[in-house]
Amino acid sequence: MAASALSSIWVPISSSSYINNSSSSSSSSRDEIPIHASILSPSIPFPILSGKPLSLSSSSYCPRRCLLSRKPYRVRATTLQDNEEKVIVEDTFPAKGLQDTDVDDGSTPGKLESWVIKLEQSVNVLLTESVIKILDALYLDRHYARFYVLETIARVPYFAFMSVLHMYESFGWWRRADYLKVHFAESWNELHHLLIMEELGGNDMWFDRFLAQHIAIFYYFLTAFMYTMSPRMAYHFSECVERHAYTTYDKFIKLQGEELKKLPAPDVAVKYYTEGDLYLFDEFQTARAPHSRRPKIENLYDVFVNIRDDEAEHCKTMKTCQTHGSLHSPHSYTFEDDPGCVLPQADCEGIVDCVKKSVTPQRKSSK
Repeated sequence: MAASALSSIWVPISSSSYINNSSSSSSSSRDEIPIHASILSPSIPFPILSGKPLSLSSSSYCPRRCLLSRKPYRVRATTLQDNEEKVIVEDTFPAKGLQDTDVDDGSTPGKLESWVIKLEQSVNVLLTESVIKILDALYLDRHYARFYVLETIARVPYFAFMSVLHMYESFGWWRRADYLKVHFAESWNELHHLLIMEELGGNDMWFDRFLAQHIAIFYYFLTAFMYTMSPRMAYHFSECVERHAYTTYDKFIKLQGEELKKLPAPDVAVKYYTEGDLYLFDEFQTARAPHSRRPKIENLYDVFVNIRDDEAEHCKTMKTCQTHGSLHSPHSYTFEDDPGCVLPQADCEGIVDCVKKSVTPQRKSSK
């Protein structure tokens, strides 16, 4: 099947003029994904590319002093292929953003918090890479077994999140139903990923089941402890795991895509993605409006494409959760909601904050 690609690059020359360069190429690769360029100054020359991914060198970046006297402009490069939607998984808390933060307006972390964030993320990356090395050594060519282990592990954090939040609810520290709804929907999605891998034979060997289940037990208690100490760290850890899952499935699709298109889709995948009530399928995709994604499952290739896209949606949700109080169910609010009828919700961030708020008398607002 011939693949066609459309590449469009907009380079601002002034506040009212733009240059558009578009071309088609029949040799575009599926490896090309949309990327966002950094903020550049309009005075610095920028090459117009045609049919190729955007490439930025260190000389293309504008020094900090340029941004003080000129209005910044954004340059965006996108590549669309076969009308297929590309899911962008963005990095969380970029290191440069933390180092270059000069104004502390309450929304940006201070120096101490920035250092804590870097430490938390460094630990998470170290733990994730350690597990990845183990999986690479044990499951080099056994794809379905690797996916079975990965899905067994990936659903565990949502169990831990809900367990801690239920404990907080028991003490009256937490009253945010959206978090419980979304995390349950995420676990429900990961469960069906696991059922698909089991139907494909990923759990046939005793060793694979033993390894996956015991890693899951350790991972559960680790995540529960981490979540009580720092929800932000626990959510970032889960984002790292989901990001690895996305990358793993994406590589597998590119390597085995033609063979997967010849194989039938498992029944459990067809039922989950296309039949019955899809409320929970919409619920975990907090970056989308409900009913905006309805997959078509015709073969095994479609199944793995949707599993990969599910992992990208998990990454987005976990990234949102790292900003405290920002998670909302996509079904919770409509334009007709009356904000005056919304009841105040108990809220806290971590066990220390919960205990502190529980012993501190709350002031009632007077009208």
